[in-house]
Amino acid sequence: MKYLKKALLLSLLLISQVSFGQVAEKALRLFIIGNSFSQNATAYLPNLVKENNQQLVVGRAELGGHSLQQHWEYAEAAEANPEDPKGKPYNGKSLRMLLSAGTWDVVTMQQFSYLSADVDSYSPYAQKLYNYIKSLQPNAKILLHQGWAYRSDAKKFGRVAPEQPAKTQEEMWQKSRAAYHAVAKQLNVSLIPVGDAFNAVATGSEYRFTKDMNFDYDHPVFPNLPIQTNSINMGYYWKDNVLVFDPNHANEAGRYLGSLIWYAVLFKESPEKVKYQPKEVPAGFAAYLRSVAAKTVKDL
Repeated sequence: MKYLKKALLLSLLLISQVSFGQVAEKALRLFIIGNSFSQNATAYLPNLVKENNQQLVVGRAELGGHSLQQHWEYAEAAEANPEDPKGKPYNGKSLRMLLSAGTWDVVTMQQFSYLSADVDSYSPYAQKLYNYIKSLQPNAKILLHQGWAYRSDAKKFGRVAPEQPAKTQEEMWQKSRAAYHAVAKQLNVSLIPVGDAFNAVATGSEYRFTKDMNFDYDHPVFPNLPIQTNSINMGYYWKDNVLVFDPNHANEAGRYLGSLIWYAVLFKESPEKVKYQPKEVPAGFAAYLRSVAAKTVKDL
């Protein structure tokens, strides 16, 4: 009887190890090199993965407002001297340390939004980072996360050349899109087309954001806010009794849209099959965002 119990216990252990191995094998291992825009665009990715009983492991080298050049210079500093604190900006770790933590299936990178419409700002840093990633993770699929243009009422748009900011959302968008596609072609990689989806919403007829011209922006009174229906950017909000304006980062609807695009690209699933939606996003608007995401990734 004692031997029977031991044999049974051994069998259970073997079964549990096999089961765990099967789950681990199914997990997609994603590593993100980016900034606040990549954080925005993947905010609801875990929710979408969980809904469909899939597995995802995410590693991150993200620093707000950081460009491809800055990420590369940190890696370069660490390669020159592994003990140099400048090379360890990611909570005391270097990019090499993070990328070497296991095997990554997909590695993404993106440009700082303000520089995204200036194609010269990508060179030579996108190529250097690509080569660096491949040296550490030769089998990883590298993708470019395409950022988005600032909201149409932004007071300043991303630059298209040094000392030359774009004049409109449309100009920033067109130059940014061209730059991302040029770099993707140069590196022979695919895009995660979040920017395409944002532009589709921004220029669409049914859910396009328009600035509230009746609000007194020069003399705001707490807690009043302008009408910002259908915005996918943060826009105006009150913080410590001060009216703050952020036309750049994604709000909950924008984060949802970005996550739908990431999910569709990574898992090859149609966004229109997704049932999850953030409580802050109205049902009709959420359905529209899913349809936009589906159309955006349809031809990938």
